[in-house]
Amino acid sequence: MSNTNNAFAAQPLDGNSLSRKPKFKITSKTKTQLIMWGMMLPSFVLALIFNIVPLFGLIIAFQKYEVGAGIWKSQFVDVYNFTRLFNRPDFGRVLFNTVYIAIWKIALTTVLSIITALLLNEMVTNRGKKIVQTIIFLPYFLSWALIGAVFVDMFGIDGAVNALLGTKIDFLASNTYFRPIIILTDVWKNIGYQAVVFLAAVTTIDPSLYEAAEVDGANRWQKCWHITLPCIKSMIILICVLNIGNIMNAGFEQILVMYNPIVYETGDILDTLSYREAMVTGSDYSLSTAIGLFRGVINCILFAIAYKIAHKVNGYKIF
Repeated sequence: MSNTNNAFAAQPLDGNSLSRKPKFKITSKTKTQLIMWGMMLPSFVLALIFNIVPLFGLIIAFQKYEVGAGIWKSQFVDVYNFTRLFNRPDFGRVLFNTVYIAIWKIALTTVLSIITALLLNEMVTNRGKKIVQTIIFLPYFLSWALIGAVFVDMFGIDGAVNALLGTKIDFLASNTYFRPIIILTDVWKNIGYQAVVFLAAVTTIDPSLYEAAEVDGANRWQKCWHITLPCIKSMIILICVLNIGNIMNAGFEQILVMYNPIVYETGDILDTLSYREAMVTGSDYSLSTAIGLFRGVINCILFAIAYKIAHKVNGYKIF
């Protein structure tokens, strides 16, 4: 034992060896993470350029913005633009149209997409399921510039709907029919996407649960109600929370393509009002930015409230 201690004691101490630090070793896991971060880097850069940096332009909502003067030299007017917005005689009507259309779209799309996913899950043949899934999913990839033009022709006076019904009604120029058409066409376009999301959640359910239910004598309806729906509850809550955060987004592209001044009473929303103020009537960029900021703040508040309720009621957390 003493010989061993003497051997260690006899070794000279080198200053370089004392200051030398252990080398960083790149493991296979680290390499994989670096590759993944590298793949995400372009998305971060694009988000920074097109989503984060433009937020600086929200200062226009508090200015009397002039294009020639620019942001730096335009007059600061505090909350004057918001006062103008809230005192507009059509503000209450536009806000009601926005919320009304958005709520109906969210409610119908969510409920019908859940039902569609359950029906697809009950189909016996995989071939038939894939065909139906593709057909209902296809409209989601089409733009409103294309679909809107088709619906404008379909619901026109000489369109297919009037030819089928034997009438002469300009549906998109009627305050009675415009909102239902906007809501139902949006549901038709988006129901396939949400149905696929719910169907993906359904496929993760343990098949042994259904086998046990069959042993107990449960029919298909009972299995859907007591097994499928509770197992996809977290996905339903997630979709609802995300949708509630979009209540102030009633579908700008769709309504812009399909509406006209005759149906402003029932079809004009905050987005279309903002567009007209900035691009059509008076180039009032300050008021347009104030509308966008107001809409964004309300959406953030509603999302926070929905998330808090989901956490309190069901213990659901995204983060």
